Amino acid sequence: MTDFLTAVSTKKVKSPEPLIREVRSLDIQEDVLFVNSTESALGALKNQPNRNTVNKVLSYLTTEGFSLLLPEPLNASIAHQLINDTIPNYWRTIKGSIEVSKLEDILRNPTGLGHLNTRLRSLIADSRQKKAPGDARNTAEHIADTLEILSSVLNGDETCHRVLQDVLAYGKNSTQRKLIWKEYLAQVASGRLLSIAAEAENILKKSDGIYQDAVWVADGKEYATWLGRNIAILLERSSSSEEGLTAVIELCSKALSLGYTDRIVSSLFRALIDNSSLERLPNLLSRMKTFEQRKYLNAIVVLVTKEYFSVENVRVDDASIAVSSTVSSAAALFYTLIKDNDVLKEHLVLLLSRSTIPALDESLLCRRGALAALAKDDEKLHTLLENLIKTFGDSVYIRHTPVLQQEALAQTLALCSGYVKRSQPMFLMMMAKSTYHVNGMSNRIGAASTRARFLGIAVGVAISKMVDKPELQLKFELEGAEAEEASWYQRLTEVDDRVGDITDFKTKRHDIAPAKKLQSKPKSTPRMPKAPAITEVQGPRVVEVMSDSEDEDADLMVYEKPDSDPEDDTDDPTAINRNKPTAPVYIRDLIAGLRDQENYDRHELALATAASLIRRKANFGTEVTDHLEELASLLTGLQDNSELEGFAQQRQQALIAVLLAKPAQMAQWFARSFFSGDYSLQQRIAMLTTLGLGARELAGMKDTSTNDLVPAKPDFPSKQLPPHLHKIYAEDNNAPTVAKISSSMAREMLSPIASQAADQLSGPNILKVRTFSSRMEVEKKRHKPIPNALAQIVADNFFFPLTGRWWLQIRANNDSIYASTHLLPSFLQTLSLLLNASGPNTLALPQMTREYWDLLLSVRGLASKDKNILNAVLFGFLMLLETNENKERVATEQGKELMETQAWVRSVFEDLGTGSEEDERVRVLAAGVVVRCQEVIEKYQRRMAGALMDY
Repeated sequence: MTDFLTAVSTKKVKSPEPLIREVRSLDIQEDVLFVNSTESALGALKNQPNRNTVNKVLSYLTTEGFSLLLPEPLNASIAHQLINDTIPNYWRTIKGSIEVSKLEDILRNPTGLGHLNTRLRSLIADSRQKKAPGDARNTAEHIADTLEILSSVLNGDETCHRVLQDVLAYGKNSTQRKLIWKEYLAQVASGRLLSIAAEAENILKKSDGIYQDAVWVADGKEYATWLGRNIAILLERSSSSEEGLTAVIELCSKALSLGYTDRIVSSLFRALIDNSSLERLPNLLSRMKTFEQRKYLNAIVVLVTKEYFSVENVRVDDASIAVSSTVSSAAALFYTLIKDNDVLKEHLVLLLSRSTIPALDESLLCRRGALAALAKDDEKLHTLLENLIKTFGDSVYIRHTPVLQQEALAQTLALCSGYVKRSQPMFLMMMAKSTYHVNGMSNRIGAASTRARFLGIAVGVAISKMVDKPELQLKFELEGAEAEEASWYQRLTEVDDRVGDITDFKTKRHDIAPAKKLQSKPKSTPRMPKAPAITEVQGPRVVEVMSDSEDEDADLMVYEKPDSDPEDDTDDPTAINRNKPTAPVYIRDLIAGLRDQENYDRHELALATAASLIRRKANFGTEVTDHLEELASLLTGLQDNSELEGFAQQRQQALIAVLLAKPAQMAQWFARSFFSGDYSLQQRIAMLTTLGLGARELAGMKDTSTNDLVPAKPDFPSKQLPPHLHKIYAEDNNAPTVAKISSSMAREMLSPIASQAADQLSGPNILKVRTFSSRMEVEKKRHKPIPNALAQIVADNFFFPLTGRWWLQIRANNDSIYASTHLLPSFLQTLSLLLNASGPNTLALPQMTREYWDLLLSVRGLASKDKNILNAVLFGFLMLLETNENKERVATEQGKELMETQAWVRSVFEDLGTGSEEDERVRVLAAGVVVRCQEVIEKYQRRMAGALMDY
């Protein structure tokens, strides 16, 4: 073995240190004595610094005169080293210390934000890559830390102001300052940081145990609110200089691309009100581009409508229209914005004469404020009156515009006529005698819709009383509610709102905010403490003395064991609850029980008895009517946190009971809340179900679809199976949806067509044997007439509010949830049920038919992409043709729509396959629609020929 190792040479080594020495640290480096340059700071960061060294580097980077703002290689290297190395190692250690504020100041610039964005992007890409089991890395913690530091850097209302001050202080020239500011706007205002933060938060949600709380920088609404507050601070402190005002304008322009314009303007507006700086807003808007000014004015109009006129109840039976200080404040705001801006004046005229903003059409008070502001400019007021008269009398507008928009236009026309009468009476007389007004009145009076005719009569009489002599004035004999509403339109011409003070908005906002807070978060009623199961007896006691002899017990009679107590679920006396709640007998107790979701028994009992209590007390006093909207809001927004059995059915029963207590009032409330409330898809579908089933019950249609949702009478007390067996053998009483009712009705309507087809195939009629029934059998099968309480209120309160608001939402938003595949089928089926429940003798049926037919034809593109929407559209066409028994009127007034429907449905029938059951169901519906269309066309083809020469 010694032959393997041969000594070549030997050398004596002298080492001053011992062979065995203590190693103090392998990882922690020596403290850097001082950091006095950018190079030394970068070197310290690269050399695995300890916390003292990191603190020294951060202190140097935050000294006066230094910033990472400038796009230089050394600054980029420092930012890269901080974000990719220092923060992952030390963030959880320094969190909550003074180093965090230093780090925020260092990274609050485009360079730092850009590297944070890059870091998040690389972490997200790494987390999505598929790796081998041994190579997998946990990137969720790094993503959470980076999101946290990003939120900390951006947090605060002065972030944009500080960045702009740094840009102006450290930028070497105007060109460099502009480029740096634009880079910051691209990161903050264009959605770059918001999108990557939202993507990172989505990764955290899918991880296990890392994601705890939501990050505001990943929430679009919270981010937009933060951006609006920053714009307000920047406008207050930087708009004095030309360069600062240009930066604010660029930020406002870029913020429009974020997609949350209403939220940004709302936050900006509130901040300016609180700081009394609203007078700076007109100068800012006037310097922006034309289309940007229009967008901001639209957002301000929506904000004022929802913030200050959200609760508006217009009563046409009021003796006089009250003067409102809030209207005067709104007029002051609009006048301040448009007084020196012709672009905004013209746009405000356009908003009032065309239905481009749904919120404005629903708020008469907001339109009053806008008109009061325009009244200061006679030229624009005259232009508005001329546009209103032209639009109001246009035959196409009368025929195809929803009634809701026509009512808003009529109210605006009456208000505008009053202002013109007081300022330039000759111009009003000239417009009243013009061909636009004369022909418009003829079109209105000759309209097929009764509501369109009445609006023409009411506005025409109001204008005639202002310009004509008493003997030449228009006079129509109106009775009842129509006479009251016509006089209300005349009183609208007397409204003369004045421009108030813009500073009143601050006090108005503080007055409204507490009321909204109390409404949204009601105080829960205090619960009584449970009584103890065993109470100590105070005072003298009665003691039982037990005898040792048991001979006396032989004479006692033996009783059987008592039957089980249904209230006792256990034999443990300490677990038995003797304080079970009782059923509420007052509406206020019902509301308290529905809100008390922490008390399971009380909440369950309140929900179970809600429908019967509301129905029982609906016609007894005013207890129900005084709390109707509160009940509707509470029941609609109710969440099944306790997982109650039969929750959906019981809530639906209660909602229908609320609707039937005041059908006209509550139908409008449900229609308004369906489009404007903050509800989930499931809650909106519950509203549609309430309207559909409530309308059928009002119409007297007592079938299985509504019987299941009417509280049943209590059965005779009897034994039930144990709960676990009762769930198995009991019938499933889930609440029927609108889709189930529509499906059953479609089968009923298609069965006569199928019977007729089978009858034609069975041979000539002469060979068939006809059996004659006795008179008693005929009378037994004849349907008895049922009074239809729905026919008088269905159009104005159920149908038109739904169709009108749907058109407003669709025209205002290209991508609306009301055209989605989840909500549109239920919406169309509800309209079909309302049309069917109203009956063929409803006076407003022609107008309802026209609006619904136009709506169905407008969604053909969506129907071709989704079978559920297609099913609902075909069911709607079939319902239109079945409900309108006067087929001659359909052929005359809706000839073009009839031909267009037949051609489209025939093409749908030919394109559908014959494979699945769903396709077969749709094909049957399409065939039924084609057959019904063909019947009308064949019978009245000569009458339709003249009207369809240009088709």
